[in-house]
This record gives sequence, structure tokens and C-alpha cells, in this order.
Amino acid sequence: MRSRNVYLLDFVCFLPPENLRIPHATFVEHCEHNNIAKESVDFESKLMERSGIGPEACMPDSVHEIPLKYDSLRHAQSEIELVLFTIVQDLLTKHNVHPKNIDILISNCSLFCPTPSLTSIIINKFGFRSNIKNVSLSGMGCSAGMLSISLAKDLLRVHKNSLALVLSMEVVGSNGYIGNDKSKLISNVLFRMGGAAILLSNKKQDKKMAKYELKHLVRTHLGSNDKAYKCVYQEPDEEGLVGVSLSRALLQVAGLALRTNITSLGPLVLPYSEQIRYAWWEIRRRIRGKENHQKETYVPNFKKCFEHFCIHAGGKGVIDAIEENLKLEKEDGEASRMALYRFGNTSSSSLWYELCYLEAKGRVKKGDRVWQIAFGSGFKCNSAVWKCTSEIDLGGRNAWSDMIHLYPIEIPEFD
Repeated sequence: MRSRNVYLLDFVCFLPPENLRIPHATFVEHCEHNNIAKESVDFESKLMERSGIGPEACMPDSVHEIPLKYDSLRHAQSEIELVLFTIVQDLLTKHNVHPKNIDILISNCSLFCPTPSLTSIIINKFGFRSNIKNVSLSGMGCSAGMLSISLAKDLLRVHKNSLALVLSMEVVGSNGYIGNDKSKLISNVLFRMGGAAILLSNKKQDKKMAKYELKHLVRTHLGSNDKAYKCVYQEPDEEGLVGVSLSRALLQVAGLALRTNITSLGPLVLPYSEQIRYAWWEIRRRIRGKENHQKETYVPNFKKCFEHFCIHAGGKGVIDAIEENLKLEKEDGEASRMALYRFGNTSSSSLWYELCYLEAKGRVKKGDRVWQIAFGSGFKCNSAVWKCTSEIDLGGRNAWSDMIHLYPIEIPEFD
């Protein structure tokens, strides 16, 4: 008789202060003043132009300093406190939730794992109670946000009448790369500061006030494939400088992970008509054999089961590739492109900036279904399906409220 429903009461995305903006010219100037090789600066400058990231995206204080202090523990802790303290305070204050009413606390940050842990930092700051169930995830990449939701879902199904607070962010200030390996320089260009706090509940009385209900969560891990395992990899270069390298096979691996993921997700969400069409295509393919089957794989029409798509804003190429693989229109990826343009790749929190954009635009209606698609090192692809259960308050303040009237923006295209 125990309720198995998980409700999303609300979420808050971090809005960096304007003084932390880092336009392209500022980025290049700081690289030059920090004695980074001209060839590397030119490479990053070209990447910036083609990245789809605009001048509003922000970096923490440490990146604005000269000389750069990427390896400073103090700066990493300051970034954690600025982001997490702000969004937790905003979310709890907004819904008048006392910290001692939180039963489960989960944080994820891939590249920074301090002692005490991130959850301990939050517990100490806000005075959560002593028997709170808390978990800090690290090393899980950009898909860690969905992994945290999955863990929260499992815990909420065990512990009835509970509230769960999930915190997703990445520390970028202490994880920059100052060498000359081009595969590692890409991360410097793509990643920006950001974070999200998500409040979940399994209480029946919270159903009426909840924004969304979690319908499905499907996880895929291709770690047994060597190419997938190495396509996003943290390692030192020849000079011993540590950075995260992005392989040329990244988009190919992401496509494979997505196809594997939707093989499990499809039967859960697609109408029978689409499932029958796909089954018929598969039968014909097997009858004709590998040499004579249709060159193009049949892709089900996911627009029949989802009104909105939130694709991880890992980069312009990632968004384009997923749109192509799923046969989506440009407007379906608008939220992802605009989140990338204004906030950059904020790692595990990027999906929440995208959903925040859709809410600010007034596009999410009661009954709509949202598909969040996350990718991360390992290599992982995770999907979450949410159903909107209430009318979204357009008058509410969020990370997009101050500039939503300026979007969408036409992003320049480069060859």
C-alpha cells in the first residue's frame, strides 16, 4: 500500500553575479596575461567563436585573477559556498521549509571531493538534523544530476513521508587546464559555473503543490566499451599537467549510448502505433539480412509522447547530434541552445537551466511531459521523464526572469 510516487516540488538554479561574466575577449586577454602559449590561445579563441556560448556565461573569481590559481583548494571551497549556499537558501526560503524537515540530502560534484564532504558542508551551514540520510557523489560526470535523482527516487521509495534535497553542480575554478594538449583545452572553453537545488517528496499531501511527477528514469552505462570509457578522461599530459580530455569519438559514443538508452525507454513511453512501426522495421531488417537492410535506422517519433526536450548542453555539437539522431526540429532544442549560450556547459545542472527556461517562457502546461537527456563520462546516458502536474506560476522569479524577454537569440553559425 506504500505510495511509489515521487514529486518534484520545486527547483532553483544559481544565477551568477554580473561581475563574474567572462566574454570572449576577456577570456583571451586573461590567457595571454597568464603566459599561456599563443598557439593554445588561438585554438581556444576559435573554439569560443564556434562553441555557442555567449558573453553572459560566468566563471568564478579565481579564473578572473592574474596569475591563474587553478589548483587552489580555498578558491574551490569559495565557489562551492557561493553556489550551494545561495540556491539552498533560496529554495528553502521560497517554500518555508525548515532545514530539520529535510530527510534526505544528496549532492553531486564530479571533480571536487573535499573532506568533510559537500553534504557535510551544507549540514553544518544550515543545521540539518543529525539523523539525515546524506550521500555525496563524485566522479560521475555531467550525467550525475540524473544519477542523484535516481538515488533520491530509490531512497524515497524506501522511506515514506520524506523530503529529499538534491544539489547538482561542478567546480570549474580549480579544474582548469594550463597546458597545450588540445583535447584538454576544450574543457576550458565549454565549462562555466552553475548549480541547481531540487526538492523532492513522496508525501501524498504534497501532490497538489508539486510541479512535476517523476514517471520514468532509465540509466545506461557503456563503461565495458574501451572507446566509450576513454572518450571523457581525466589524466596528466606529458608535462604532468592534469586536465579532462575529450575524444574525437565523443559524439559517436554519445549516439550509441542514446540508442541503447531509448531501447529501454521507448517501450515505457511510446504509443503502441510507434512501437509496432519499429517492430515491423526490425523484422524486415532481420529478414533481409545485414547487407540488404535499409541504410537508415527507423527512429520512432518521440514528439508523440513528449511536449518538451531538455538535452544536456554539453556543446553545440552534442545538441546538433542528438537532434539529428532523434529527428527533432530546431525549436525542440531551443532550451538547450539558449542555456548553453547564456550559462555555458554547467555540467550536471544544465538540464535544470533548460527546464527553467521553458517555465520562464510559459511553455510548460499542466499535463505536459518533459524528457531530460543527460550524458557523462563513463560513458553514461541517463533519461528522466517528468509530467507537469500543476499550472506553472509565470510570475515567479527564476534564473531567467531578468532576461527571458531577450530570448531566443540567433546564434551565429560558423563552418
